[in-house]
Amino acid sequence: MNLFVTRSIDTLTRETEEAQGPRLRRALGPWSLIAFGLGSMVGGGIFASIGPGIHTYAGPAVIFSFVLAAVACVFSAFAYAEISSMVPVAGSAYTYTYATLGELTAWIIGWNLILEYALSAAPDANILSQNVQNFLSGYNIHLPLWATAFYSPASHTYFDVFAFLSCVAVAALVAVGIRESAATNSVLVVVKMGVLILFVAIAIPFFHPLNWRPFSPHGVHGIIGAAFIVFFAFIGFDAITTTAEEAKNPQRDMPLAILGSLGLGTLFYIAVAIALTGLVPAASVNENTPLSSSLQSIGLGRIAWIMDAGAVIGAISIILTAFIGQARIFYVMARDGLLPKSVATIHPVFRTPARMTMITGLVVGVLAAMLDLNTLLDFVNIGTLTAFICVCAGVIILRYTQPDRPRRFRSPYVPVFPALGIVLSLVLIFYGTGWLVWARFGAWLILGLIVYALYGYRHSEARKSQSV
Repeated sequence: MNLFVTRSIDTLTRETEEAQGPRLRRALGPWSLIAFGLGSMVGGGIFASIGPGIHTYAGPAVIFSFVLAAVACVFSAFAYAEISSMVPVAGSAYTYTYATLGELTAWIIGWNLILEYALSAAPDANILSQNVQNFLSGYNIHLPLWATAFYSPASHTYFDVFAFLSCVAVAALVAVGIRESAATNSVLVVVKMGVLILFVAIAIPFFHPLNWRPFSPHGVHGIIGAAFIVFFAFIGFDAITTTAEEAKNPQRDMPLAILGSLGLGTLFYIAVAIALTGLVPAASVNENTPLSSSLQSIGLGRIAWIMDAGAVIGAISIILTAFIGQARIFYVMARDGLLPKSVATIHPVFRTPARMTMITGLVVGVLAAMLDLNTLLDFVNIGTLTAFICVCAGVIILRYTQPDRPRRFRSPYVPVFPALGIVLSLVLIFYGTGWLVWARFGAWLILGLIVYALYGYRHSEARKSQSV
């Protein structure tokens, strides 16, 4: 009864190359992968979570919160870059953990990734709905009540119809094909990055030094608390590794895309944080629509709608890339026998896991329609940081157990860098997470262990091959 049976890198690679039936289409080059990373990162995190990060937690010191979150991600990004150059297989942290820490740990990480990708799309569907309504209201266009987010006091229920429909529509696009999805995402990335550049260019001339007093109203605790909130803006670079089996040259392009997208995203975030905190006082920053509201407050309402449009575009690209990653996690876990084989079905024409993509769209749509934004953000962060910890540990293990295995990219200063990635991830988890989030996360893990015991353990391909 070995709960920690591993699957060797050679076995994972061979099974991918020798898989029967329709395969995932290799259509992604380096730019598409970098755009995928930016598409996964730059969205609701910068257009929305920066608001509470400034207003409630850190004030202008949110700049350091972004730096702290980025540093925590950099150490983990080096780990992802190295291990992705060794294991050109879809599955991200789940696959890497399977090869190093064993099946049960891999199942827990895979279960957390299901949570991460599903719930990283759901908050952006909320943000998409809010900003579409803000955008339209600027032109005196108001959606009918049934198409907006509404709350029923009688039944204490909340439902956001537009968020639900947006998830289903994006899922349909992702199901059609990776090439079409990648092309759409690349266009969206260019547009939303252009919107952020425009905001910085407009805000910097209005920079007022007095808005930085006090610079850190809640001290170190506020900076760390804000880092946990804005960490949501950095989630996504790891999603690149879920597309390894659709990359043209994964060993070369995966490390480039991971580090490139994280570096570019960080530069944009810090620039926006400096511009926004200098434009308006921290107490005046709107928590829901910080960029557009700040421009309206200085009399630039005619330009503010562009920020709402940018938030809409950013949210669409986040949902799109999250659905791509989510479906591929399901696909790889099913191929390993931990989920039913029907989950791994590839559409013969689209060459995507179309069935699971549409199911994901429906489930995430319901979550986005019925849960509030803060609940979703906390869940996403804790699941992602747990995956970071396991990938960093995996790099250390492989350096000592398989030192001669070819690596197209080598993380510097191992084991120091991955160890720092582990420590900083733990700091963000324990400083930024309340007991209620832990209770909900624990319930999710218990549910996952029950599913593993009832199905995954009995149908594991690794365990079958071990018993032969």
